[in-house]
Amino acid sequence: MIKTIEWTDEGVVMLDQRLLPGEEVYLTLKRPEEVIRAIADLVVRGAPAIGVAAAMGMALGAQQLADDPEGFRGGLEELSGRMVAARPTAVNLSWAVRRVNRVAEEALAADGVAAAKARLIDEAKLMHRQDIEINRALGRHGAALVPQDASILTHCNAGALATAGYGTALGVVRAAQEAGKNVRVLADETRPFLQGARLTTWELQKDDIPVTLITDNMAGHMMQQGEVNCVVVGADRIAANGDVANKIGTYTVAVLAREHRIPFYVAAPTSTVDLETGSGALIPIEQRSSDEVMVVNGVRIAPESVAAAYPAFDITPNRLVTAIITEQGVARPPYTESLAALCAAAQG
Repeated sequence: MIKTIEWTDEGVVMLDQRLLPGEEVYLTLKRPEEVIRAIADLVVRGAPAIGVAAAMGMALGAQQLADDPEGFRGGLEELSGRMVAARPTAVNLSWAVRRVNRVAEEALAADGVAAAKARLIDEAKLMHRQDIEINRALGRHGAALVPQDASILTHCNAGALATAGYGTALGVVRAAQEAGKNVRVLADETRPFLQGARLTTWELQKDDIPVTLITDNMAGHMMQQGEVNCVVVGADRIAANGDVANKIGTYTVAVLAREHRIPFYVAAPTSTVDLETGSGALIPIEQRSSDEVMVVNGVRIAPESVAAAYPAFDITPNRLVTAIITEQGVARPPYTESLAALCAAAQG
């Protein structure tokens, strides 16, 4: 299985996804500031992977904090703020930081600073293992929705590279193949960062899963020609009502799927569901540098005087979502009720 991120004695090791598919380079990050920068600069990306990275970054930073309780608490609080600010849309980031802080406070109150520092390392490793287990469970639920012979359209990358391993949307694809189904993938290239072209095709090729790359503006044509049986995408945040924030372009795919009566599935762990956010209108949309639109492989593709916009995500309204696949089961409308029930089950 592809190793996206790992805790080691030397530091947090990440596969630098900016360089794929041309180079497989692993970075060893020894300071929390390096982890924050790696999240912001897309060395690591994908909501679940960002959550695991944040937990490891917090554990790494905790080892360097003061040994007195108040100094430790203050340092952890300051680090938490910087970590959460790295990318505002993916809710797994703040979810992971809250979980780490809760564990730290429990250990601190019971056994002191040294115990809290050790416990955070254990918690980060646990979150890494749990993410893989969650993705496998999610994949099994999603595989049941996939036809025996299926051409699945994906957008962006929601595979092993976007998680601790196995994947969400591509976890459904992998689980369907493991269940004996004949599946192939149509991967949107996903401008401007080209996660589909660079990452989705790369990891599916490694797993010998048939994949065909298409440009973003081919999706409607492929649907019209009967080349798509279902759409499966990931998510960076899901509101309580089932509105979905995902990579820019997802909304377009959902509208096309509705027009062609094709099921549109969202695959994400319950940690991506934000029950405190009522609708997609309340989800903050990260605005990234226009250079990421203007420059491809170091070459500017538009005149100097032209402006560019880059909202990194868009909102797909719940009415366009056929079902939301989680590790606890499949949510269907009304999402306000079904998502709340699945999140409650996840809490035990």
